[in-house]
Amino acid sequence: MRQFNVVVLGAGGVGKSALTVRFVRDVFVENYDPTIEEQYHRPIMVDGELSSLEVLDTAGAEQFTSLNEVYIKVGVCKSPGERCSTTSRDAPSNSLTQEVSLKEVESLRKQIFRIKGSESVPIVVVGTKSDLVSEREVPTTTIESLASRWNLPFYETSAKRNWHINDVFEDLLRQMRARYPPDAPKKQKKKKDKAPCIIM
Repeated sequence: MRQFNVVVLGAGGVGKSALTVRFVRDVFVENYDPTIEEQYHRPIMVDGELSSLEVLDTAGAEQFTSLNEVYIKVGVCKSPGERCSTTSRDAPSNSLTQEVSLKEVESLRKQIFRIKGSESVPIVVVGTKSDLVSEREVPTTTIESLASRWNLPFYETSAKRNWHINDVFEDLLRQMRARYPPDAPKKQKKKKDKAPCIIM
């Protein structure tokens, strides 16, 4: 069974922890202390193949954002915001209820490409809190336009209602499998002893 690392990046309060805990434990956490760093593990069956996902839920608070570069360098991926999440090698996220969080996603996307030195990185963009219709600030058309321009998959999710949570991680896993085939040259294998990483 192959292991893949996923990093969830995003601004504080966008729902990264709710998204992660819903995926790993299938529960919704209403109140959550601000995360510094939490690591989770879950086996997942996709396309008839069992894989292991190590999911790193990262801090979104401003005082911890300097850690983003460390996570990206190590090959772990994160998801930048609650409303939007990116899954793949790196995945920036933003909250659909916080228009300002879109800027964080764009910033993270550029940071990932700069650090990795390539744009061929597994990434999924995730919009969180899609159930909060009356509080929504980011139109679906805005997110779809950005995802199309960036050429990245995008999912609107709700950890509370369990909408499209698995879709995000399954898409990311498929991207990682394609990007890091098991028969990769030994030189590449050495670099990814901890397995490919993904950002949500």
